[in-house]
Amino acid sequence: MPRDLRTITADDILPLEQYELIRADKKQEAIARKKLTRISVGPYATVLFETWDSMWLQIQEMLRIEKGGAGQLPDELAAYDPMVPKGREMTATVLFEIEDEVRRDSFLRSIGGIEDHIALDVCGHIAKARPEGDVERTRESDGKASSVHFFHFDLSPEAVAAWKSGEGRIMLVIDHPSYGHAAMIGEQSRAFLARECL
Repeated sequence: MPRDLRTITADDILPLEQYELIRADKKQEAIARKKLTRISVGPYATVLFETWDSMWLQIQEMLRIEKGGAGQLPDELAAYDPMVPKGREMTATVLFEIEDEVRRDSFLRSIGGIEDHIALDVCGHIAKARPEGDVERTRESDGKASSVHFFHFDLSPEAVAAWKSGEGRIMLVIDHPSYGHAAMIGEQSRAFLARECL
């Protein structure tokens, strides 16, 4: 398993019947992991930092749901492996969640271009969000933002050292004119993400 190489390959993926035997345990691990990788930023944004394990589980679950077998696997690897942190970066899924459909639609129209207003502040070292595949998630036709975004945060060597030091503070910052919020990454989350991603 090339987990330390920070990539997921076909060799890492279990046949469905083998996966079913460990699925319950893996789902419990995911619940525990999310306590360390999920943060709320303001009232509507949830940030899920990704790891090798979270992306591996996502691939296994997609194969389980869609049952496309070996033919489906290359597409799943192409979709999810890029979100495995590659060493000097954090990756995250950002979700904007509002249950009421009318309010959600209005909110998403008010935050167009938000992908250009998200950053990690690692003890003063700023890492701006870079959309996965450089895909902008705001529709040009009407300026409506997507409710789901996939980001990379490329960290300088100084930011990596600062993250690993355990000193100072790390914040996820959203500075869009219509949605300005920040949240600190707690000590346990910081240590876990350093071990898993850097």
